[in-house]
Amino acid sequence: MKKKYRVSLEKQQLIFSTAHFITFNQNICERIHGHNYRVRCDIQCDLDENGYVVDFIALRDALLKITSQLDHHVVLPTQHQAIKVSAGAESVEVTFENKRWVFPLEDCVLLPIENTTAELLADWIGQQLMATFLEPQNIAWNEFSIGVDENEGQWAFCDFTRQA
Repeated sequence: MKKKYRVSLEKQQLIFSTAHFITFNQNICERIHGHNYRVRCDIQCDLDENGYVVDFIALRDALLKITSQLDHHVVLPTQHQAIKVSAGAESVEVTFENKRWVFPLEDCVLLPIENTTAELLADWIGQQLMATFLEPQNIAWNEFSIGVDENEGQWAFCDFTRQA
């Protein structure tokens, strides 16, 4: 018999407020708006020498560092084909077709994603968690998932599986 162990973390501290807009159907661009996003993380791996998958407090703190970077900012996609994001010394200019926005640079987070959907935010958060916590701490994860809830029950997930 093979056993699998998994932890799940969803805490009140892992909520961040962010403004964004997305595009869809080639030429439709939403109005800028915001959400109070909630983050959840599930990690599956073998137990360590302490009988842990991962220390809950360390995982919480790692996710908090990541989500606090997004909190109270406008998140902008830098990889979108039709949204052009140009950062200057003090401001960021964003254009999409005939729309134009200018934001103070300090109020923005420029993300290397194609669109600021909950799915791609979950992917970005997962990539950050891998780079800043899971890999540096040598956590031998097999699978992990990041969920982003954008509207109290509207969850998007990105699942990561370690390559053998």
